[in-house]
Amino acid sequence: MSLLDYFRAKKEPTTAVTAKERLQIIVAHQRGERDAPDYFPAMKQEIIEVIRKYVQIDSDQVSVQLDQNDDKLSVLELNVTLPEKP
Repeated sequence: MSLLDYFRAKKEPTTAVTAKERLQIIVAHQRGERDAPDYFPAMKQEIIEVIRKYVQIDSDQVSVQLDQNDDKLSVLELNVTLPEKP
C-alpha cells in the first residue's frame, strides 16, 4: 500500500454488493419464519397495531422473532426503533 492509496477516497459499494447484502437479509429473515407457528404473522401485525396507538412507526421499524430452544421453551423477541422526540 502506497502513501497515495491512504489519501484516496474510499469507493462506495457497488449495486451488486448492495443487492447481495439485501438478499442475504431477506433469506435469513425467511429462514427464521419457516419454523414459526401459523399464528405468528397475525400476532406480529397485532403487535405493530398496538404500538401504533402510542407511537407513529413504520412496519419495517419493528422486528419480531420467535426462538424455540427446545420443546418446552420459546422466546419472543421484539425490537422497535422508536422515533426521537422533537
